[in-house]
Amino acid sequence: MVEQTDVTGQTEEEIKRLAARRAGERARNARWDLNIAIFLFLVLIIVVILLFEGVEVELVSPIALFGLAMVWLVGWRQGRRLYGGFYQEELANLERERRLEK
Repeated sequence: MVEQTDVTGQTEEEIKRLAARRAGERARNARWDLNIAIFLFLVLIIVVILLFEGVEVELVSPIALFGLAMVWLVGWRQGRRLYGGFYQEELANLERERRLEK
């Protein structure tokens, strides 16, 4: 949730820091979307099917760990990609607020 702040008396550096914090929060929330959830569910289904088919746990566990690592990596990359756009958007919004309040 993005809070409303008074940006009238803030310096450029403070505004950039605030924009970076807001963009980071938005990127952390946005990186776990439906695609990631579907991929995670797919990993779970594969693990369950392999276990029901009698494949040994020693073989299934690396597959599950690889799937979880891929979910984390894809989520991390997506968050990093979204951060840049969110940062520019937040910076523009804060600059506009500062101009309107003057």
